[in-house]
Amino acid sequence: MTSKISEGVQVSVETFYQSDYSNPLQSEYMFAYRITLENHNAFPVKLHRRHWFIFDSNGSHREVEGEGVVGVQPVLQPGENYQYVSGCNLRTEMGRMSGTYQMENLNSRQLFDVSIPSFEMIVPFKGN
Repeated sequence: MTSKISEGVQVSVETFYQSDYSNPLQSEYMFAYRITLENHNAFPVKLHRRHWFIFDSNGSHREVEGEGVVGVQPVLQPGENYQYVSGCNLRTEMGRMSGTYQMENLNSRQLFDVSIPSFEMIVPFKGN
């Protein structure tokens, strides 16, 4: 698991290779990732947007940006956490992702960015 705290919000990531949804003969590799957000601030926060940077080991990269995560914009009270699962497809057996969440301090209405730590997605047989 990869974890990082920035702006008082901890982001932890676990990745899982999805062999049932992958087709190596067609260079299609599917990964799932579970994100846990924990609010260590003394004020409630709301997640507004996400901005991902996705890198394949063949040198290609792409960006994904949009509102919320998995269709919601969660609010976390002080001490609360929120967890969701999403996925990413790659054209190679290895890649990585990183990014930011745009969040709001619900007391002051100030927007701020929380870093998503860089994490790797590796097909299990490549790790040996």
